[in-house]
Amino acid sequence: MLQGIDVSNWQGAVDWGAQAKGGVSFAFAKASEGSTFTDKWFGTNWNGMRESWIVCGAYHFARPAGDPEVQAVHFLKIVQRAGGLRRGDLLALDLETNDHLPAARVARFARSWCQAVIALAGVKPVVYTFQAFAQNGNCAGLETYPLWIAAPDAPRGRPQVPSPWRRWTIHQHSHKPLDRNVFRGTRAELTSLGYRRSRDA
Repeated sequence: MLQGIDVSNWQGAVDWGAQAKGGVSFAFAKASEGSTFTDKWFGTNWNGMRESWIVCGAYHFARPAGDPEVQAVHFLKIVQRAGGLRRGDLLALDLETNDHLPAARVARFARSWCQAVIALAGVKPVVYTFQAFAQNGNCAGLETYPLWIAAPDAPRGRPQVPSPWRRWTIHQHSHKPLDRNVFRGTRAELTSLGYRRSRDA
């Protein structure tokens, strides 16, 4: 299994060279939240991952009360400003809050956001969530998207898989000292989930 981490502005500066030397093969950095928030560290993190030959992932923190298409455009603009997508880069939706909305509306937001990202960037997003949130129906209709499951209480690589999924793709197994993840597969298999167009397409 490949080792990975995920970071946001809460971590501040990350020594990506040290992370790569320590065995980190892939990482996700927060790029955006809602329709207007931009993570001030994203550009630094995106380029730091790239320079250290770490598989690059960017994620958007979903605000289901907002417009999914507007949020998808906002997210992709931030990724583009940081240097854009190259072959194998990963995109993800962080779906862990309902904004006090019913589950059906949250799930509809997530499906619309994912469809917008596919249409605009040609990348099928990974969906990050946790057991209780998914079980409450907030992830209905997302079973065709790779599951990034937050389950720090489960043994590494053995998380419980919530409905509607039948298998996990990435397991966030620890929050100390950083959020740590594993991918069940090879680097080639991981990058096959990402951007496939040429850099200049």
